[in-house]
Amino acid sequence: MDTNSYNAMLAAVQAFHDKHDFENKGGHDLAWRVALMAEELGEISACVTKGKGVLSEECADLLILLMGTAIAGNIDLQQAFWDKMKKLETRQARMIATASSTMTPTNILNLPKNGFLSPAA
Repeated sequence: MDTNSYNAMLAAVQAFHDKHDFENKGGHDLAWRVALMAEELGEISACVTKGKGVLSEECADLLILLMGTAIAGNIDLQQAFWDKMKKLETRQARMIATASSTMTPTNILNLPKNGFLSPAA
């Protein structure tokens, strides 16, 4: 198996869905899948903010759930990725202020409504 291939990853997720009959046992319910992804995002947050867990494993969990959601929703995630990247490439770069970079008490109070600071010139 080509482990560097998106198609191989998708096939592995599909095989897991088939093995556990997700399609007929509620595993393709999109609201349930969103709840699972939110839970995994919380676990990623705990890795970053509290040092709990293994970040790579939690990211892999989220990726597997996202790919499974694409299967459940009949979404060509690979094509959606490239379509979105094409749109993103036309956008102006934006940086999110962080405590370790440009965040000071003064500019916290002066953040634009969207929460983004312009990148340094």
